[in-house]
Amino acid sequence: MKYRRFGRTELEMPVFSCGGMRYQHKWQDVPEDEIPEENQRNLEATIKRSLEVGINHIETARGYGTSEMQLGKVLPKIPREKLIVQTKVSPKEDPKEFRLQFNQSLNFLQLDYVDLLGLHGINTDEILDYCIRPGGCLDEARKLQEQGKVRFIGFSTHGPTDVIKKTIETDCFDYVNLHWYYINQANWPAIEAAKKHDMGVFIISPSDKGGKLYEPPEKLVELCQPLSPMVFNNLFCLSHPEVHTLSLGAARPTDFDEHLKTLSLLDDPQPILKPIITRLEEEAIKILGENWVQTWKQGLPKHQETPGNINIKTILWLRNLALAYDMIEYSKMRYSLLGNGGHWFPGKKAENVNELDLSKYLVNSPHREKIPNLLAEADSLLGGQSVQRLSQS
Repeated sequence: MKYRRFGRTELEMPVFSCGGMRYQHKWQDVPEDEIPEENQRNLEATIKRSLEVGINHIETARGYGTSEMQLGKVLPKIPREKLIVQTKVSPKEDPKEFRLQFNQSLNFLQLDYVDLLGLHGINTDEILDYCIRPGGCLDEARKLQEQGKVRFIGFSTHGPTDVIKKTIETDCFDYVNLHWYYINQANWPAIEAAKKHDMGVFIISPSDKGGKLYEPPEKLVELCQPLSPMVFNNLFCLSHPEVHTLSLGAARPTDFDEHLKTLSLLDDPQPILKPIITRLEEEAIKILGENWVQTWKQGLPKHQETPGNINIKTILWLRNLALAYDMIEYSKMRYSLLGNGGHWFPGKKAENVNELDLSKYLVNSPHREKIPNLLAEADSLLGGQSVQRLSQS
């Protein structure tokens, strides 16, 4: 295993973290005796394998159902100094509720303290205000820190880059969990801001949200040769020293195996990365056109400014992935969340786009004439049955 300094926490963080949202029994709390023995044995074997390969950062959340309770049967058996444990609690308008949620987390984990407490889901300005206003959730987290129940305080986010940067620039947080990977590099300015503030940088779900890379389309497999898409994406992320750790949402002990192939390439990643990146870029240009690839994001309105709350930027991005790399299943999955994901995946689909006049909202786009038709095409390609976020299922 390789380790990196996790910003001003000074923790030696493994470049892979064991994320706790795929091995638990249920997404809701249930009585302990309802957890199947087979599921618990699998979770314990997964944690054992994680530690065997040097991944001592175990990451979970109050919102991950039975994950904390099940980890509480395992983690207390391990010497505490060998673990870096992170949980996350969603900010609440009432900070007392936030504290109650944290106390539940600590009780389930059966630990005296967590190394890292993340304020989970600072996705909007309103939620940021819940955190940083006097007497808010951040003040409550500071009290927990003073009591020795929390070592370091960070935040996780699925929000837009401007909200992430605003949160970072408060200089109130020691680390950030955010999305950034090859297919979605929009949050790079936030990573640069985190570096400026000497914060730890944790990448959320690069193998799932980063493209369903456990089940990649054949075209993507071919374009990423000689690496698997998963190892390519890992290497792309970790080739940037500003990134400290990638979350691996292991569902079983063998899920670490493919990721570990990344480690031997980290000392000199560019010779193998550059040709793959070139192929991916050339394929996108071949399928979508160079002008489109270079300029499609320009002048697009935010979903809040668009009739029907259509998330134009996200829809066009998913269309790009589906057409250029055959990432149709991933794009369908993400598209189906629009209108169902709340502030975690905001905006709506383009199912009614033909009934709307978007002309004045696209006036700053070089592609204003064709975007309505592209949105309709994307809805036809990606639309279908809606799904919920995992935590809602």
